[in-house]
Amino acid sequence: MNFTLSEEQVLLQDSVSRFVAEHCDVSRHRQLAATVQGYDPVAWQQFAALGWLGVPFTEEQGGIGGSAVDVMVFCEALGRGLVREPFLTTVITCGAFLRYAGNADQQSRYIPAIVDGSEQWAFAFAEAHSGYNLAAVNCSATVAKGGHVLNGSKVAVLNGHCADRLVVTARTGGEGRDRQGLTLFIVDSGLPGVTLEPFTAVDGSRGANLCFDNVQLGDDSVLGAPGDGYTLVERVIDEAIVAMGAEALGAMQVLLDSTVEYTRTREQFGQPIGKFQSLQHRMADMYLKLEETRSLVYNAAIQVSEGSPESAQACAALKVKIAEAGKFVSQQAVQLHGGIGMTDELVVGHHFKRLLLLGMLYGDENYYLRRYMELALESAA
Repeated sequence: MNFTLSEEQVLLQDSVSRFVAEHCDVSRHRQLAATVQGYDPVAWQQFAALGWLGVPFTEEQGGIGGSAVDVMVFCEALGRGLVREPFLTTVITCGAFLRYAGNADQQSRYIPAIVDGSEQWAFAFAEAHSGYNLAAVNCSATVAKGGHVLNGSKVAVLNGHCADRLVVTARTGGEGRDRQGLTLFIVDSGLPGVTLEPFTAVDGSRGANLCFDNVQLGDDSVLGAPGDGYTLVERVIDEAIVAMGAEALGAMQVLLDSTVEYTRTREQFGQPIGKFQSLQHRMADMYLKLEETRSLVYNAAIQVSEGSPESAQACAALKVKIAEAGKFVSQQAVQLHGGIGMTDELVVGHHFKRLLLLGMLYGDENYYLRRYMELALESAA
């Protein structure tokens, strides 16, 4: 199989790599961590001006018509830097909901604001005690005159602290953990009854826990087919996993490169520690985990781009590897750097924390291992 990038993909990769090299260092990361927003609005507008926020959208929608492979190329380059801008939440995840389920009016109304960088979005799906079960939704939307009334709460909503709009999962039918009866709603975060409590995630990302108290929603707020939101959520998360896997790949590459360089210069017993065979073996193992991840990222990106029936299984396998390899590579990097590995002055600790978040977002290693086995049994039946 030919894995050579197209000319357009190389140009995209180069433009992101230049931005990361020139701007996304540890000091920027630390400065933005101290701000309320947690990212740089000026840089976000620069993303828009460069066309990056339109990567997955069609040309008719103001984007460049990029595939999952294009997203992979972009996010791998982005993952090499400590980029705090919420590309994953706004463009990849919520953008996919609009692309796949938005009607013509919703797409023409909301997508241009994402592409030009004027609006932030967040996906509100998790609830207290729901674990990783996407169907465990108690937040309810009852039919009312002219639309629905939304009640309930959501936790750990990444980018929810500053999102202009939210994609919210709510139960309109069924009960408990039924997959049927879930509906997606577009919710303006400024509506009466919407309250938030900001939080900071382990990697420094910002978000909020949200509460909805008799929030009045119009009929035009329903996103996709009523009651069939679970199927849509699974599809969108699979696409997000490709982006997450590519970002994790970029981060792991930085950790490996930094570790190899450090062991060349750090001396012990009169020689660089990189000459010690036991440490060489550990770095070789890091390289193997990196290449395993790369193979699964490529496979998942291609399967999603082609609309393969095996794409869900490929994404589940990738998510397992993000958690497993990300943990291994980051832990080895920290240990081989010694005590400075977890200091704020070094990129190693920050990439460690980001990989930890990516490994748990939407489901941890055990959750996706079970999902992979379930999908494998279904395909074999």
